[in-house]
Amino acid sequence: MDKKVVLITGGSSGIGKSVGTYLTEKGFKVYGTTRNPDNYPDFDSFELVQLDVKHPESVSNAVSEVISKAGRLDVLINNAGVGITGPVEETPHEEILNVFDTNFNGPVHMMKAVLPQMRKQGGGLIINTTSIAGYMGLPFRGYYSATKGALNIITEALRMETKKFGISITNLAPGDFATNIAAGRYHAPVTKGSAYEEEYQRSLDLMNEHVDAGGDPMVVAKKVYQIIQKKKPKVHYPVGEFTQRLSLVLKKILPDRVYEKLLLNHYKL
Repeated sequence: MDKKVVLITGGSSGIGKSVGTYLTEKGFKVYGTTRNPDNYPDFDSFELVQLDVKHPESVSNAVSEVISKAGRLDVLINNAGVGITGPVEETPHEEILNVFDTNFNGPVHMMKAVLPQMRKQGGGLIINTTSIAGYMGLPFRGYYSATKGALNIITEALRMETKKFGISITNLAPGDFATNIAAGRYHAPVTKGSAYEEEYQRSLDLMNEHVDAGGDPMVVAKKVYQIIQKKKPKVHYPVGEFTQRLSLVLKKILPDRVYEKLLLNHYKL
């Protein structure tokens, strides 16, 4: 059988690069995407394709390019995303629109673009990279949580709509991993005299500590490989430290106010 063809958005660095490198080593034909391939002249882990997930025409061109080169598309990994922090009240609206355009609309554009090819083939797999943060409203990360929560829910819906076509769609929810997302994350400024000044700064420091101490992205890559091997992938796959995965269990079993109290204590609010 020919190699399975995998397309990974945001494949030039971080989790996307780790996943692409690992799958290439495992014998897959991998295409990664980046907005500016010219910025990576020495990149040789796998082939990079130009793509900006926010623009449907760019999405269509990239998907067509991969199908033209490979003849098929077996796995889409929606990995491209941006981070955002800030008080809900003080985050600029244009930044809210940008994070939804990238983290939610982008994956939707991608799924719409690949589904016709997957139906034509009689099957395929889409892995949407959400986040453990998408299962709960985190203080000063509300908009990020909202984008990932929205992607989580749309995946559940689309999974049922496409089941009869032999297409599997699943959520992969990483916790904190050592990537460059913090460097590219939008931070609403800590405003002197703001009603949120002290709490936001404290939460920001805590978030940065967690990212700096994050796990090896190769853990995510191995989980992706395991999911691809499954005949019937589950709806949700959280991946991260035990305490992060435990937070999802507690979210399900604890009363809302008790769980909220745990978060308030964690973020010292």
